[in-house]
Amino acid sequence: MALKDILVHLDGTPRCAVRLELAASLAVRHGAHLTGLHVIDIPSVNYFYGAAMPFVPANPEDIVDRIRAEAMAAAGPVEAAFRDCLSRNALEGEWRTAEGVAPVTVGLHARYADLCVVGQPNAYEPQDADGVTVAAVMTSGRPVLAVPFAGEFPTVGERVLVAWNASREAARALNDALPLLIGAKQVTVLAINPHRGIGGDGDVPAADIALHLARHGLKAEATHTVAKDISDGEALLSYAADVGADLIVAGAYGHSRARELVFGGVTRTLIAEMTAPVLLSH
Repeated sequence: MALKDILVHLDGTPRCAVRLELAASLAVRHGAHLTGLHVIDIPSVNYFYGAAMPFVPANPEDIVDRIRAEAMAAAGPVEAAFRDCLSRNALEGEWRTAEGVAPVTVGLHARYADLCVVGQPNAYEPQDADGVTVAAVMTSGRPVLAVPFAGEFPTVGERVLVAWNASREAARALNDALPLLIGAKQVTVLAINPHRGIGGDGDVPAADIALHLARHGLKAEATHTVAKDISDGEALLSYAADVGADLIVAGAYGHSRARELVFGGVTRTLIAEMTAPVLLSH
């Protein structure tokens, strides 16, 4: 299925421009409609009457209106950059400003798109550490393309690394990524520390899924690596660097989020340490 509807989350952070240009390049490639979503988190008037406030200020409605006006003014340059991007690339698209909590709102709007483009959480940018990436992956039911908070990405999908462990999440992610793999110069399907034999990943790990990709007209190489001294996530990122991958495809949260928080996991490592765009599906 071709990508015909792409949603990109836009905010006031410095990396917003990189995220926008990457989303626009994908929209150009696929002839897709591009939607720019800007979320404004406005406190409810009821907040000022709650226990969080030691006293109720005079005219809380006026305070909320002022916060909204300031937020709308701050959104102006972001909207102008988005509209300029549409014009420069001769793209069809629309600008949306929505009030709400960003993680919840992005996940909701993403359900009506083929692909959601978000930024990697950046602990050094308070605005950027708001859980949008995880929420979009877990609640949208759509593939999410996370763009790292450092680096430039002139191409996405020419050299693709697919993380494969024969799980439901990995199968879903690979299927969701097929439109991005069309025209790829190199697709590598990587199994990390595979279990050999009939009860595991087979005598040639990842060979079956590489054959499936071949039936889609994609030249895919099946390979595996054994990395006992580092985590699977770190092994995946290291291999991606070795092959010069400009896109990593991975299933998200094969284990529960609670388990990943305690013990770590591939998804958590990818979101925290990605150095190339990562397509995640759950």
